[in-house]
Amino acid sequence: MRDAILDRTAALVAKHGLKAVTMSQIAEQSGIGRATLYKYFADVELILVAWHDRHVSEHLKQLAAVRDGPGNAWTRLEAVLETYALIAHEQHSTELAALLHRGERIVRAQQQLRDIIKNLLTEGARAGEVRGDTAPLELASYCLHALTAAGSLPTKAAVRRLVRVTLAGLRSRP
Repeated sequence: MRDAILDRTAALVAKHGLKAVTMSQIAEQSGIGRATLYKYFADVELILVAWHDRHVSEHLKQLAAVRDGPGNAWTRLEAVLETYALIAHEQHSTELAALLHRGERIVRAQQQLRDIIKNLLTEGARAGEVRGDTAPLELASYCLHALTAAGSLPTKAAVRRLVRVTLAGLRSRP
């Protein structure tokens, strides 16, 4: 039931906008009464926060799976950065992002993401594939900030070009 409520709410917000969605609409679309809906969530914002938390968790699992995939550190770093950039490319509206991208849970998720990238950069530096003149944490921040731009790019091809440019800044120099 909870997942259905989350999915129906996200669909309503996508169709009508954040401010136009009511608990009555959500209950109706979910096939439940308002009283039942209120047993799960107190308001629309809490539903959207739960929906967003679920997506963030899924994205972190996806990135961890890519990180743990086959290949050397550089290959896995490349795959993680491309996956992250493609996720950023499919972001929500600015209004919804402003509501959801705040708070302690987002800080923790960002830290997990930064650690995934930092650890790959550390491994890559040890193997001589990633530049060693800059701390891996600084390089991870560079990657995340650079790839945030993927959300404003028009195509997946443009996103992949951005990833290549970002990776070029990470390569060790002979």
